Amino acid sequence: MTDNMDRSTPQPTARSSRDWVKILAQYREPSELRSSFELGVTAIPFVLLWALAWWSLSYSYWLAFGISLLNAAFLLRLFTIQHDCGHGAFFKNRQLSDWVGRILGVLTLTPYDVWRRTHSEHHSAAGNLDKRGMGDVHTLTVTEYQALSGLGKLHYRIYRSPVTLFGLGPSYLFLLQNRIPLGLMNSLRYWTSAMGTNLAIIAALGAIWYFGGLLPLLLIFLPSTILAATAGVWLFYVQHQFETTHWEHADDWQLHDAALNGSSYYVLPSVLQWFSANIGIHQVHHLYSRIPFYRLPQVLKDHSELAMKNRLTIRESLACAKLHLWDENSKRLLSFSQARALYG
Repeated sequence: MTDNMDRSTPQPTARSSRDWVKILAQYREPSELRSSFELGVTAIPFVLLWALAWWSLSYSYWLAFGISLLNAAFLLRLFTIQHDCGHGAFFKNRQLSDWVGRILGVLTLTPYDVWRRTHSEHHSAAGNLDKRGMGDVHTLTVTEYQALSGLGKLHYRIYRSPVTLFGLGPSYLFLLQNRIPLGLMNSLRYWTSAMGTNLAIIAALGAIWYFGGLLPLLLIFLPSTILAATAGVWLFYVQHQFETTHWEHADDWQLHDAALNGSSYYVLPSVLQWFSANIGIHQVHHLYSRIPFYRLPQVLKDHSELAMKNRLTIRESLACAKLHLWDENSKRLLSFSQARALYG
């Protein structure tokens, strides 16, 4: 009886990625009041926790250190707000969004205009095997990896190891690499963005040193920055580096298909979803990046089929750290051992 009912019951027609873009357009308008509120409930606690941690240095270094780790969550959320500013999704006024983004870029150690350009490249080419390189986690196909020399394979393995990606990588990226506009070195605009941000960072750190000495930098600034950077890199990684992600060569690549099929829905507990500003709802974000982060949960409530697309729990996401090579035959991201077992 069940089989007959299944066969006779009309099944809904699957929507294409282009259909979803039209549907999601209705969620794109930001609310000035809501955006201001979200900025306030993130920036104000961040400043207050910084002050509390500094005050705590007089009583306990460990307490100050612990508060700085908590503040990393607010710093991560400030980065995701900066991210929305870069997409023009936070305020209707683009100039206001850009200047909020530039100010937040000083706190996140991320030159706003440089990051906005490289992140735009990521959105416009995610999943395109012929346009890898800017704003992505470097990923090779099995065939490309096999063609490398022994030294080349070693270099790629070191790069893709969790120690590099999630240990050394975040500190290098935010503390060092962001200081110059890599990939955009010939543009005065991006040098201005990088150097202007650097000068503002130096001024802020210099003031902290002048009034508090070295301890606030070592026990508050660095721990919160490094932990937030590590969490941000991990989120970015699992949003695209999962087993059934989407990669195609340019001739077969399509922007909206890559957005829908190559981005995960990272299912997080409510508190982590709040601190990450819903960035885990990444399949919707890539389909329509102009949607403010606070409207993304409503999209899933209204369209449950999107909530089932590329779902990834925290436990499942841990396995993503060992996936390193794209297999063009099976359309899967494989570990080195899986690739060796399949292809020798």
